Amino acid sequence: MFKPREARKSLSRYRRKGLDTIERRMVASVPATALDGASILEIGGGIGAIQAEFLAAGADRGEIIELVSAYEPYARELAHEKGLDNRSTFRVADILDEPEGVAPRDIVVLNRVVCCSPDGVQLTGVAARHSERMLLLSFPRDLVLVRAVALVMNGMLRLVGRSFRVFVHPRSSLYAAAQTEGLVLAETGHRIAWEFAAFRRVVPGLGKRNPI
Repeated sequence: MFKPREARKSLSRYRRKGLDTIERRMVASVPATALDGASILEIGGGIGAIQAEFLAAGADRGEIIELVSAYEPYARELAHEKGLDNRSTFRVADILDEPEGVAPRDIVVLNRVVCCSPDGVQLTGVAARHSERMLLLSFPRDLVLVRAVALVMNGMLRLVGRSFRVFVHPRSSLYAAAQTEGLVLAETGHRIAWEFAAFRRVVPGLGKRNPI
């Protein structure tokens, strides 16, 4: 079971260090024109650090959708600190169970979320369907070493009786899920164990030109 202190640690870490390298590159992949008046949806967003950064940079409003309610007070605390109380909301929901209950947004963020579920590829497709301008996705690299580490982690989690597991989905499957929903790959980047991909939506009649 997720413990509130883990959510508290997420907020403390963000206060000390801000976004990490992959997260900063994800944010930087979004052109300023795409943020103008934009709505943000951060799925599995925890304390909502990325949507808070976008709101501070010019987006209009943001929402965090989480399965874990323990994040809510810390997400609200962060929004208050940044003066975003009236522009950032938090909701406990499962977008896979009720995708029709979530409105499409200009920019959708899936930061280190698809690795938390065996349905990560399906989740990517649903997120892409809800993305009107861009989808930002980060996930573990599909490497032998990363898979070995995930295997060890899952073994340790099983030993201590926790149900959480780590999943390493093929990059090609994640990309295909986004592209099937009409998105095109705009930018990628990686570190040792993690990578990200930014997708944008193509407006019919504009070909591959970025409509943003």
